[in-house]
Amino acid sequence: MPVRNEAPPDTGHMRWWGPAGAAAGLLAVLPLALLAFAAWNSRWVRPGGDDWCFIPVVRDGGLSAMVGKFYFHDNGRLANAVLVWAYARFGEAGQRWFAPVSGLLMLAMLWAFAAAVLHAARLRAPRGAGLLAASMVTVLFLLGSPNTYKTFYWPAASVSHTLPPVLACAAAIPVLRASTRRGRILALLTVVIAGVSLGLLSEETSIVVCAVLACALLISGRAFPEARREYLRTCSAAGILSVVIGILVLYTSPGSLHRREKKHAGTMLTADSLRASLHAFREIAAAVLTTWPYLGAVAAGVILGLLIRGPLGRRAPGKTDALVASAGVCALLVSGYVCTVITYPVFGRGVVTSTRLWNDYLLLYILLLVYAGTLLTRTLRSRALPTPAVRKGVGVLGAVAAATVCVLACVTLTTSLSGLGSQMRTHAQLWDAQDQRMRDQAAAGAQVLPYTPLHLSKMTEPFRHHGRAQWPASCIADYYGVRRITHAPPTSHTKGGH
Repeated sequence: MPVRNEAPPDTGHMRWWGPAGAAAGLLAVLPLALLAFAAWNSRWVRPGGDDWCFIPVVRDGGLSAMVGKFYFHDNGRLANAVLVWAYARFGEAGQRWFAPVSGLLMLAMLWAFAAAVLHAARLRAPRGAGLLAASMVTVLFLLGSPNTYKTFYWPAASVSHTLPPVLACAAAIPVLRASTRRGRILALLTVVIAGVSLGLLSEETSIVVCAVLACALLISGRAFPEARREYLRTCSAAGILSVVIGILVLYTSPGSLHRREKKHAGTMLTADSLRASLHAFREIAAAVLTTWPYLGAVAAGVILGLLIRGPLGRRAPGKTDALVASAGVCALLVSGYVCTVITYPVFGRGVVTSTRLWNDYLLLYILLLVYAGTLLTRTLRSRALPTPAVRKGVGVLGAVAAATVCVLACVTLTTSLSGLGSQMRTHAQLWDAQDQRMRDQAAAGAQVLPYTPLHLSKMTEPFRHHGRAQWPASCIADYYGVRRITHAPPTSHTKGGH
């Protein structure tokens, strides 16, 4: 949101502002209840995919073994290794608690980010309005994906693609809040630490951050207030430089070199790969644009725009707003395409169906929708309506329409989440029964255990493609402390719910 240097006092303290803010806070109960429901379903989460490999490493070797695995063998993501160790050290309990803990942290960070943006723009809004915007963004980001399980419940994917963009927003909070020399120094230090950490955590989020900060530098002459322009430019440049440093450490690691060789990453810049990546990103964009619950972000922005007070809130959108919006869209398109380019050699056409890969730039898309909602409200306010009664009536109608969209979006996500919860419960029951059987056999001295794949939300299981795809069979054997596992075809009982 653009920040103006001049800030005439806000005298439009209307009597309905307080009750309207309370109504916004009451509306926020719905997405918050949806998040609570999603967190409650996490009790059915069980290890799968990469988790089979992570838990034995942490169990047997601790943090140093996890860091060594990532840096020397897997992908070089040192910060990723630390986050994986933080939940994998608790075994199966860490799997179950990851979603509610990370979901609560992301909600808190996005709420604080919304408040910091309003503070930097010299705008005021009821706490309920900020909470509504943050909670709607959180539920849409975490639960609006076609594969919510991998986005929200699967820790291995969340620490790589879901959590990083929210951490990037959190790193901006001290910058937006700093008002003293000491505060600015601490904010700049936070930016540097966060930038290096993001570079060592997620290549895709690093690309998005660099694109956003580069666009911010390009439009800084118009978007940044003159009094803080140099400081904000310094923070933006420091953010880009620190991310690049983190990426260089990652890129030169033995693990990253091994991954590039194994996945033929050198082909990403060939004409065929670039063209295929463009087609894939076009399909991703079409899928995201036609996912109607994301309109809930626009609706939350409309309500926020109706309630904010301050000089900016009274102005009609102008050239600066168009510049900021255009820069945001450019950053989204460029970073989204580049993210598709670097992941295409690994996933191929799977980049279109591996929806967790979208999350690195999906949060930016949802935040832009909120901004679009506030611009829509400001445009409505600026229209020359004949009387105060008419203006108030139009505002009430707009608020009712926006609230309806928020409710419908949450109801749709609740229905989808309920179906997923039923599948997760069935999967957990089958997983627990097989886990007990395999532990009993291992305790009795067996070194070869039969394993029945238990499929859920496209999670990777061994013995795919008629037994040719073995991974992660060796990790499952390590998990149970045996030599190997064999394929046990599913029975009619184990097929239920999958």
